Order: sequence, then C-alpha cells, then structure tokens
Amino acid sequence: MTSEEIISKLPYGPSFLFVDELTAISENGVIGSYFFNPDAAFYEDHFRGNPITPGVILTECMAQIGVVCLGIFLMGEELGDDPKIAMTNTDIHFLKPVFPGEKVVVTSEKQYFRFGKLKCKVSMKNEKEEEVCNGVIGGMIFKNR
Repeated sequence: MTSEEIISKLPYGPSFLFVDELTAISENGVIGSYFFNPDAAFYEDHFRGNPITPGVILTECMAQIGVVCLGIFLMGEELGDDPKIAMTNTDIHFLKPVFPGEKVVVTSEKQYFRFGKLKCKVSMKNEKEEEVCNGVIGGMIFKNR
C-alpha cells in the first residue's frame, strides 16, 4: 500500500486532517509530516495575539500519523475503505511550543500490535529538529461492519 493510498483511507475531513505526507513506513513504524497553516481556525482564539498550536492538536497529529496511518498499513486490504478508529490511551510530554506556519515531523515506533490494538512510541520535531513533544499513544483500528 502506498503512502497516498494510506492517506486517502484516513477518516478525516480537510479541516481535521493533520497528515501531509508519509516519508517512510514499515512493519515497525512510520515517519510523516504536517504543516500547520497559520489560517487554521484554532489559532484565532488560542492565546489571542500570541497563537500557539494547542496540545490536543499536536496529540491528534501524532496519533493520525503515528497510530492511524501505521494501523492502516499493518492491516492492509482487510481493513476496507472505511476504517473505524478509537484512541485508547495517551501519555504525551510537551517540551516546546509549535507556532503557526511551522512544519513538524512525526516519528512513530511500533511497540505492540495485536487484534487491531496498536501502541506506539511517538516523537514530534520541528524544522530545527528540536523535539517538541513525545510519548506513547494507543488505539484500536478495525473494519467497518
């Protein structure tokens, strides 16, 4: 399955898609990136006059790249065209802010995958290659019935 096919299976609309590209993917992990558009609606009121990317959005970006994209790859064609996803746990540490107009790279390493449950160690870096957050995210991915 190609990176483009994986991204096309993501169940998010344009305003909530936080994956621009996948640069590497294997049975053991994934690397992908996202550019935070300065015009995104959440910047308008998240610290008026000094916007930063909300932690929940950073977490979502890491989950979409690091767990959902990897889960789609691991489950392959058996998943179908309309996968269902549920986050089961997170433990994220925020180290630096991400500002509007920044591109981030997410690296995910599979820790566990069985019966559709995927747990990954994730890290996000900015364009200066500074780690901005890291942690562990778990989720379930399964075929729509």
